[in-house]
Amino acid sequence: MLTLTKPYFYQEEIKKSRFLARASPVDTVADALVFLEETRDNQANHNCWAYKTGDLYRFSDDGEPGGTAGKPIFNAIEKLQLNHVVVAVTRYFGGVKLGTGGLIRAYGGVAATCLREASKIQVFPTIEQTLQIDFNNIGQIHSLLEQFQIEKLNETYTDSGIILKISIKEFLVSDFTQKLTNACKGNVQLLNSGPD
Repeated sequence: MLTLTKPYFYQEEIKKSRFLARASPVDTVADALVFLEETRDNQANHNCWAYKTGDLYRFSDDGEPGGTAGKPIFNAIEKLQLNHVVVAVTRYFGGVKLGTGGLIRAYGGVAATCLREASKIQVFPTIEQTLQIDFNNIGQIHSLLEQFQIEKLNETYTDSGIILKISIKEFLVSDFTQKLTNACKGNVQLLNSGPD
């Protein structure tokens, strides 16, 4: 998935109204809400926004006619296939009404331009797994961790081996599990797994 490398802003004047778009990468919904609170300008007419973090998303028209601001901002996020991102578009009214279609084009267009111009990075969802490995297979495990660029989160020694908590890119899980089972001749237990 794609996300932003850092916060970015873009502004544009449309029929005397000033639209200021601010976008940022976020890890969680809580991060998105903090960003929205920090960027909110109470002197502005409208502070509309949208965010997407994993499968969670929300958007707000903040007083604009229903469906004319938050949804177009969210559509810009979706169209560019971004995730873990929040966009706030602040409108300073200039005295000229834009109408429903004009608002949709303005909010969606400003958000899309902001997101297109922002620098982006490809990121991969990860899964946490906990493995129980006997002492005879520790060498094979460390070799596989390096091969699959797996992050070791925690390592606990037991009487018979180690319990290893790891973070692995989701798309590598199947291949890693197969190679792990083969390398350890089945002497490994997957204790649990879940999204990172």
